[in-house]
Amino acid sequence: MRAGNRRGDGVTQHDDSYWMRRALALAERARAQGEVPVGAVLVLDDQVIGEGWNRPITRHDPTAHAEIMALQQGGAVLQNYRLLEATLYVTLEPCVMCAGAMVHSRIRRLVYGASDLKTGAAGSLLDVLGHPGMNHRIEVCGGVLAEACAAQLSDFFRQRRAQKRAEREARRQAAPDEGAQE
Repeated sequence: MRAGNRRGDGVTQHDDSYWMRRALALAERARAQGEVPVGAVLVLDDQVIGEGWNRPITRHDPTAHAEIMALQQGGAVLQNYRLLEATLYVTLEPCVMCAGAMVHSRIRRLVYGASDLKTGAAGSLLDVLGHPGMNHRIEVCGGVLAEACAAQLSDFFRQRRAQKRAEREARRQAAPDEGAQE
């Protein structure tokens, strides 16, 4: 469905791009906190039931990925860890941990933006969600606003590398010249 389309009951239905833009805004929160900018929105019946952004650094918690935060919030809202019929929108293809949590939560659908060739578990590196041994199948739609999602991540890592270079250079210049004599 397209943003602004109306169902027969008069309720506006939003499309995947609408929810992905919301996930991008949440990813910006992560970036502002010095975290890798990944955002996630969990939607059921065109309503947000959970949202999250990466927080493993600030929370000192390796499991505090955007997807996990959104799934936890959704479980609290529904008072059930089974999130049947929900769709999770995330700006980056999920890792193995997050993909496993999605299977256990029984979401219906995953929509992600940028592929992750290094750790992606929705088909890029591994396909946890499509593995024949899994007891639950999740519909997967990748590449929604992929360029915007990838650019947000690329910009973050470009800035982080430049900052680290500047810090190294500042340390180098502050160190006494080993060859100089007093």
